[in-house]
Amino acid sequence: MTDQNSLQNMNAAPHLMDKIYRNQRFIYNASRKYYLLGRDELINALTPPDTGLDNSKVLELGCGTGRNLICAAKKYTRTRFYGVDISTEMLKTASQSVASGGHHHRISLAKGDATTFDPLKTFGIEQFDRVFISFTLSMVPAWESVVARAIEATREGGEVHIADFGECKQYPRLFQKALYAWLNLFHVHPIPNLPLKLQQIASETGTELTVKPLYAGYSLHLILKKPNHEAAS
Repeated sequence: MTDQNSLQNMNAAPHLMDKIYRNQRFIYNASRKYYLLGRDELINALTPPDTGLDNSKVLELGCGTGRNLICAAKKYTRTRFYGVDISTEMLKTASQSVASGGHHHRISLAKGDATTFDPLKTFGIEQFDRVFISFTLSMVPAWESVVARAIEATREGGEVHIADFGECKQYPRLFQKALYAWLNLFHVHPIPNLPLKLQQIASETGTELTVKPLYAGYSLHLILKKPNHEAAS
């Protein structure tokens, strides 16, 4: 059951995100490329299936300015992309970028909370071949709910790809403290022991977890693969 504090946080989240990104959205892509390291590695690893009959479908939870969706659409030209974000301000930039790049026929956007998102109601699609979450989990207190929704929205044999901050254990302690202090200004809180916590979720959901540390543990690329029971039968 959702308690009163959780309900208040959920209701406040859109307003907080809009406040943070109302002006930042104009410089978001230019500034984040210097420390959101691992986004392109995630996109390169998506490799959505090419059925030859119908477009494969890929969903991003927390799509922000649409940067990742546009990069992925350029790389995977036989795939349909869908993006959800809680911030109206970020979606303004995403919509403008998608339209100006001529990708509106293959990228669909919608406002939604990644913890409670219903893809069938929003896009008329129940499950996707790939779902990805790029540096969003560390901004969501109830991040486990985001992962749960992502797994539910992924078809059998599909994959959930996650990129987020590592714990920087191979870096000087001062570097980690400075990075975390900087991220805190944007309400970003790296999740301690994220691979271990995702392994527990993988065990509970019957998915297979792959962990790929990037940039000496500065960031992580994590993949949850759902089993294909039809192929096994």
